[in-house]
Order: sequence, then structure tokens, then C-alpha cells
Amino acid sequence: MTGLRIVRYFVLFVIIVTGLTLNGCVFWAGTETLSKEELAAQELQQQRQQAVSLYVDAMMLNDLENYAAALDKLEQATQLDQEFALAFSMKGDLYQTLQQYEKSADAYEQAATLDPWSFKDFFNLGKVSEILKQYARAARAFVAAAKLKPDHYEAHVGAARSFFELSELDQAREYAQKAKTIAPDQPEAELLLGNIYIEQKDTLQAINAYRRVLELEGNRPDVMISLARAYLRAERFSSAIELLNDVIQRDPQNGLAYQYLGFAQLKLKQTEQAIESYKQAVRLNEDDWMAHKSLGVAYMLWAIQNNNDEKIKALAIEQWKISLQINPEQPELQELLAKYS
Repeated sequence: MTGLRIVRYFVLFVIIVTGLTLNGCVFWAGTETLSKEELAAQELQQQRQQAVSLYVDAMMLNDLENYAAALDKLEQATQLDQEFALAFSMKGDLYQTLQQYEKSADAYEQAATLDPWSFKDFFNLGKVSEILKQYARAARAFVAAAKLKPDHYEAHVGAARSFFELSELDQAREYAQKAKTIAPDQPEAELLLGNIYIEQKDTLQAINAYRRVLELEGNRPDVMISLARAYLRAERFSSAIELLNDVIQRDPQNGLAYQYLGFAQLKLKQTEQAIESYKQAVRLNEDDWMAHKSLGVAYMLWAIQNNNDEKIKALAIEQWKISLQINPEQPELQELLAKYS
């Protein structure tokens, strides 16, 4: 260990101990008789000093990547001083490093409770809670972090993501818009806004948001598909087809793009082209019940257009049966199958 690092730990020890002493705990010297209250205060001060020493040991062990030993020191420190916010915070960091996210979240929550001005602990609590899919907890943590740092982009985006997962769309939109104001050239808030607008059925705003993401990040296939879906909702089928063909050119294995393409083609009565698109979606993923169902619909429409051709109807029914084998919970498709069978 370098001499500079040893000095750093010693200085940290002195700072923390001095802080504890200034916060009301003092030493008594000499042989005078101490009251019970003074003895209790002296014992508490000694425990806190031991806790600080253990915390500094944990820091050194962390630097050596001996995480288990560091956590053991921190556990001892927090038992000696249950209000040692820095020790709980460091516990959160170590558990996060070890991907023990539940323990990490609990440690960060304890640290944030003890130090409600700690942006770091609220923000990290939000991050690990989001990993755990504990979105209500994550939202509360990110909101607290955003209040402490009103210009922090990631805190606002985290709050927006969490509220979106909770289907609290108005709050998700509020925080996403704040994030966009903070960093207008960052794409994540804009993409979130597009998804929020879709859920709120504000298709025009969604289209504008997705276009803006593509301007910022280039032609990302997932965003292009989201934009195509918005075009479909707006009944701009030709625009959707053009965009989806571009996606397929960039990503020929994208089955979802073929499914949306088939849907747009059906809407424009391009039935044979739709059948080919759905066939490709099935080839790419034979377990995709929606692709089989849609291919069956396209076959049935083609059969009707060809004077109720029985051979084509049989192809439709075959695809519907496959879809129901994969996902039996499709009452409407079961009705269709009974009707045409």
C-alpha cells in the first residue's frame, strides 16, 4: 500500500472522529468521578471510534478487492454504531459490486434514512431497486435524488422509467420532460417520451419523439420499429412499410419487423405480400404464436378474395391451430377456428 493512501486513511479517520467529538461526545480526563450519563456518553464515543477504525479498515480492504472481509468490518462497524451512515452507504456499494442487490438496496435505504441529504445513496437505491424491478421503491428514491440535485439528468430519467413501469404516465411524462430540458441532446428521455405518448394514445407526439431519437442516435432498428408502430396507429401505412423495409435491410433477422410489415400490407390490401412477410416471421421464430395467427388471418383473407378457396382456407386453419398449440389462451381465435372449420 502506498504511503499516500495510508495518509489518506489516517486523515479520514481524524476527520470522522473529530466530527463525532464536535457533535456532542467529549472525553473526560483525570480521576474525577463520572456520572452514569457521562460514562454512557464516554462508552458511546469509544464505540464510535472503534466503528470509524473498522470503516477505515474496510476501505483499505475494498481497495484490495477483498470484499468479503470489507463487509465483515462494516458489519461490525454498524453494530457498534447503528447511525453510521457512511458505513451503511459503503455496504450498499459493496453489495452492488457483488450483485447482491436486495442487500445493497437495504443498505442504501438505511444510509439515506440516516443522511437524508445524501444524493448518492438515494440515487444508488433507485438504481438497485430498478434492477430488482421494485419500481415503487425506485421511483421514491429517484424522486428524492432529483430533489437534491434538480439538474441531474439520470435521476430524472430514472424516475421517469420507474413511473412508466408503474403505469403512472403523467408523472413519468413530467420527469422525462424535465430530463429532456436538462439534457436536450440525450436520447433516453426522448425515447421514454415516445413510449409514454404511445400509451397515452398521443400518436403525433410519439412520432415526433421517435424521429428525434433517430436524429440523435442514428437508425436504431428498435426505435425505427417503435416509429413504424406509431405510423400504423396513425394509419400511415405506406410510411410504415418504407421504414420497416429499411429495418429489414439493416437487420434481416428481425421477425417483429416482418410482422408489422405484414400488418401494414394487409391494411393496403397487399394480401400476397403480407403472406410472404408473415411466412418470414414464422421462419425466424417458429414458436411465435402471434406470427402464426397473423399468417392464418392473411391466408383466410386471401381465400375469401379467391372465391373462398378451400385449399387456402385449410392453410389458414393450420396456422391457427399451431398458434393455439403454442398459446391456448386465445378465445377470439378459438371462435374463428370453430367458425371456419
